[in-house]
Amino acid sequence: MKRKEEALIAEHSCLCGEIHSLWLETPMAAEAKPGQFIGIYPKDGARLLMRPISICDVDAERKKLRLVYRAGGAGTKEISGYKASEKMDILGVLGNGYDVEKMKGRKVLLLGGGIGIPPMLLLARELDAAGIACNAVLGYADGRDFLHREFDTLCNTYVATMDGSLGTKGTVIDALKENMLFSDIVCACGPMPMLRAVKEFAKDTGMKAYLSLEERMACGVGACLGCVTKTKNTDPHTHVNNTRICVEGPVFDAEEVLL
Repeated sequence: MKRKEEALIAEHSCLCGEIHSLWLETPMAAEAKPGQFIGIYPKDGARLLMRPISICDVDAERKKLRLVYRAGGAGTKEISGYKASEKMDILGVLGNGYDVEKMKGRKVLLLGGGIGIPPMLLLARELDAAGIACNAVLGYADGRDFLHREFDTLCNTYVATMDGSLGTKGTVIDALKENMLFSDIVCACGPMPMLRAVKEFAKDTGMKAYLSLEERMACGVGACLGCVTKTKNTDPHTHVNNTRICVEGPVFDAEEVLL
């Protein structure tokens, strides 16, 4: 059930460069699923819209939820300055994520590119808990490989960097080809060019693909129609071939969306 509440910042640190790790104390931790997100409302009244951030990890027992995000725009840069013990307004839990039940008995491959890497960590943890073996390929611009070691504890992990400083030089597609990482199902999150390449690769190799689309969102509940993507099917809300990423997504069957 979506709701707005005040959450306590338990931990907040910089992982590298503009990448920050934020742990929140909130009952939402017990509800969060891989691929879902929450909205954070900046305290600056001049910025009214929430900032959607994917859920990276949870500690349901301690009622903690982790976000790993890039402080790129004004809103996230403001958020990066918040300290432990401060409180913030959040909206959640939002969106439809990955369905782990559909992956039982299958070989799974996780692909994360840039800030699309964090939501893959919770998915890797859920797959591990369900006894589903998987491989992961993480794509970075350079050797600043945030979260890499945490993935290593959950699955076989491979790295691609655009500058060749770590792992395979190139994209996650280059790395999975180099390491022959074929599977039944591929789950991916990252920039749109990467998702297009994953969709094409899955089609060519017969893999089922589920893609998490990242988009700037305003309301987070589907009312403003600010985050839409083209789809093969007619959306019952808009009556056109669009679907709302914040409600019907952000995770979609790759065959259903037109990228």
